[in-house]
Amino acid sequence: MVEDRYGAAMGRALELARRAAERGEVPVGAVVLGPDGGVVAEAANAREAQCDPTAHAEILALRAAGAALGDSHLDGCALVVTLEPCTMCAGAIQLARLARVVLAAWEPRTGACGSVRDVLRDPRANHRVEVVAGVRAEESRALLAGFFERQRGGGSARTAPTAQPAGPARSAPTAGPAPTAGPLERRGSGDAEAAGR
Repeated sequence: MVEDRYGAAMGRALELARRAAERGEVPVGAVVLGPDGGVVAEAANAREAQCDPTAHAEILALRAAGAALGDSHLDGCALVVTLEPCTMCAGAIQLARLARVVLAAWEPRTGACGSVRDVLRDPRANHRVEVVAGVRAEESRALLAGFFERQRGGGSARTAPTAQPAGPARSAPTAGPAPTAGPLERRGSGDAEAAGR
């Protein structure tokens, strides 16, 4: 089951996200797992601390994993992340040739792994990445909603991703509303797709 396989790594990513929120960063955490399932690298958002618009958790974790493994290609690795990656991060994930992205919550405004765009499984790409969504999604959404609620109280105009209506999760919508929260779903790379987690 997906929760059994990735639950601990998502727990670590959520802890990294909580710590980022304490530092005033948008609470997103990411963990890169090697082909054997061991942790290779981890990171949290650090845009504010680094004054760097590219310092997303996913980018920082991929950089650290590449350095740890001594290779820019992270073949067989998985990225476990608390929020659906944006277009920039999805592009980096694809270039790193990850096997899989495991995400908690969908990002209905800027997501690029199936909600707004689907960079990772674009049939025109020379590498496609499996996307697994919904692992500890409610925890991630609650963390983000709490962070942005506090920001709004302090005068910030940023808003959290909205919770989607109840129903089965969709990993790669082709049109229509953002994916809904619900049971975990697995979408395979290429032509093979396996439902259920």
